[in-house]
Amino acid sequence: MTFDLNRHTARLLKQEPFFAALSRKIDKRASTAIPTAGVRVNPDSGQFEMLYNPEFFESLSDVHRSGVLMHEFYHLVFEHVTGRLPAEGMSKIWNVATDLAINSHLIGRLPDKALIPGQGPFEDFKPGLSAEQYLELLKEKQKEQEESGESQPGEGEGYETLDDHSGWSEGENSQVDNTANEIAKERLKEAVKKAVEEASRANSWGSVSQGIRQDIIDSVTTKVDWRKVLRYFIKTSQKASRSSTIKRINRRYAYIHPGKKVKRRAKIAVAIDQSGSVDNQMLAMFFSELNKLAKLAEFTVVPFDHDVDESLVYVWKKGENRKRERVLTGGTDFNAPTDYCNSHNFDGVIILTDMYAPKPGRSKAQRMWMTDQQGLANPYFTTNERVIAID
Repeated sequence: MTFDLNRHTARLLKQEPFFAALSRKIDKRASTAIPTAGVRVNPDSGQFEMLYNPEFFESLSDVHRSGVLMHEFYHLVFEHVTGRLPAEGMSKIWNVATDLAINSHLIGRLPDKALIPGQGPFEDFKPGLSAEQYLELLKEKQKEQEESGESQPGEGEGYETLDDHSGWSEGENSQVDNTANEIAKERLKEAVKKAVEEASRANSWGSVSQGIRQDIIDSVTTKVDWRKVLRYFIKTSQKASRSSTIKRINRRYAYIHPGKKVKRRAKIAVAIDQSGSVDNQMLAMFFSELNKLAKLAEFTVVPFDHDVDESLVYVWKKGENRKRERVLTGGTDFNAPTDYCNSHNFDGVIILTDMYAPKPGRSKAQRMWMTDQQGLANPYFTTNERVIAID
C-alpha cells in the first residue's frame, strides 16, 4: 500500500503544535517526480504545497519522517521558498546554505543524507547560524578548494541537499510569476500567524528554540499595512486564465512551442455602510488606494443600510470623479449586502463599516471588513474573516 502522508501528519507532529498547525494550511501531494520531498508555490493557485515521494517516506522511521516534515516547513517559515537569491547564479550553493541553517535545529531527527553543521564535510561549521552566514562560509570553502585544485571554478558546492528545491521562486527552473509569489507570501503570513496563536494557546512550541520562536512571533506582530492587505485580498480573489503567446519563451521547449501568458482579474464588490459611521476621510483614503489597484479588478460599489437600493449600485472605474456621498440613512443590516453579493457572483466582497450591527450570514465569496480603529477594537461581533483598520 502506498504511503499516504496526509493520513500520518497529525500523528507525526503530535508533539509539535506549531508545525502541526502550519501543516494544516499546506497541501501535501504524492509525486514520484522527485526523489525525496520539496515545498514550492503552485504557479496557478498561488498556494504552497509539499510534494513527497511515497517510497522515500515509506523507507523512513517516524522520527525521520517528522524531521523531514519540519525541515520542509522551516523552509517556508524562513522564507527560503519565496525569497530572493543573495546573488545571481548562486542557487546551488544557496540551497546548501539554507539546508545547513535549518538542519542545525533538527540534529538527530533527519536521515543520513542530510547536511549537518559540525558533521562530515561541514565539521568546522558551527551549528545555529543563519543561511546567509553559512553562505559566506561555503564561499570561503569553495575558494580554498579552487585554489588548492580540489574543485574546478564554478563547481564548488559538490553537495546534494536532502530535499528538492527546484520549485523555489528564484530557482533557475521556476515557473512561478510575481503575482503568484506575492499571494503565497501573504497566505504564508496568515498561516504562520494562526500557527503562532495555536502554539501559544497550547503553551508549547515543541522543539522550536526560544530564539527562533521569538523571530517567528516578531514576524507576525508587526503593524499591519492596510494597503498591503487590500492588495493581497484583491489578488487572492483573482481568477487566472492562461493563453499562448509567442512573446514569451516556453521554459521547457524554448523556440519550439509558444510560452504561456497568465492573466488574472477579479470582480470585487465594495459594500459601503451608509449609517454615518464611515466618514469622508476614510472613504477618500480607500478610493485613493483603489485607484492604484484598478488594473487588478472590476470594482462594483454597493451602498447599503438595512437594504440595498440597486439603482444606487455602480461599477467604479479608475479616474472616475463620481461624488461618493452617503445616500441612505436607515439602520445597518449586513445581510443586505451579503444577500446582494451572493446573488451576483462576485469573486470578493469588501465591506466598509463601523462593525456595529449583528453578524451576517455566510458569504459565497471571500469577504473582508474594513473599519476604523474603534471598530477594530470593539466590534459588535467576532469573525474569522479578515478585519482591518484604515488609518
